[in-house]
Amino acid sequence: MARQPRAAARPAPAPGGEAPAPAAEPPVERLRAVCLALPEVAERVSHGEPTWFAGAGRRVRVFVMLADHHHDDRLAFWCPAPAGAQESLIAEDPARFFRPPYVGHRGWIGVHLDVSPVDWARVEDLVAEAHALVTG
Repeated sequence: MARQPRAAARPAPAPGGEAPAPAAEPPVERLRAVCLALPEVAERVSHGEPTWFAGAGRRVRVFVMLADHHHDDRLAFWCPAPAGAQESLIAEDPARFFRPPYVGHRGWIGVHLDVSPVDWARVEDLVAEAHALVTG
């Protein structure tokens, strides 16, 4: 006979009798998974934030930096972008994209992760493009 899970381990039924939906993965964990899925990536803390590096040997470069309340009360990440992409993305959706301090003058883009809903397909594309820029 199969053992029944303890009551505390089972989700409480919702008012309609259905189990609640599982909690969404936290944005930082999801970003981490996107970054670490790419080749030759390592995560280290830099400037007090999780930062992802790509490449090998002397060619290791930052391609994503988390910005968790570093300069304001927002959750975001910064990454390099191709020429012209920063201006285009900010013009398209200034609530989601911004010019980050320190690296924005070099074309990096800031992406807010505290907007609802986060466009994870777009995040994945931006991260993959940033990875390609620093490894190519």
